[in-house]
Amino acid sequence: MRQAGLIAGAAAAALVAAGAITYAVAQDGDGSGGTPSAESADAGFARDMAVHHQQAVEMSYIVRDRTKDEEVRRLAYDIAQTQANQRGMMLGWLDLWGLPKVSSEPPMTWMDMGDMGDTASGKDGALMPGMATNSEMKKLQGLSGRQAEVFYLQIMTDHHKGGVHMAQGCVEQCAVGVEKRLAQGMVEAQESEIKLMADMLKERAAAARS
Repeated sequence: MRQAGLIAGAAAAALVAAGAITYAVAQDGDGSGGTPSAESADAGFARDMAVHHQQAVEMSYIVRDRTKDEEVRRLAYDIAQTQANQRGMMLGWLDLWGLPKVSSEPPMTWMDMGDMGDTASGKDGALMPGMATNSEMKKLQGLSGRQAEVFYLQIMTDHHKGGVHMAQGCVEQCAVGVEKRLAQGMVEAQESEIKLMADMLKERAAAARS
């Protein structure tokens, strides 16, 4: 419970910092006086992580309606608020850079993983690492109580692992300083939440899927 409270505090801090970070991007660009190109890692990460985050928000609001467990509901709310805020920041950066929010290139091309998009239909809608499939989203909507809690924690753990992989890619490849720092913050926060969810699963006599 204490760890959940710390995560809630981190989420609140992220909300407060959002405006300042967006302003910094508007003022500083990539730190070298230039604007990222549509094909850059900066733009690719912003576009793809915005989509990735949107699903996490949807998953979190679904489980809040499917359980009365306060610990799970609090975690889901924190994830939804934090990732909705970060999604808005990334879409705002694309606007500031004058870049499209949708690319003709497959998702994950900036990480040399564009083949995921080519086989999306075979993955049942899972466009990027860790994303839940259409079938899994439908399953979550049909569960309630302890079953919904366990399944949410399992698919959100997978989702976070994929998100960490993408954020680490931005840390390594992105040129915009504040975006790299946001990505590093995502790595640290989501790794912390993965550990928290492992404990929550254990309390429910369950475990992560992989």
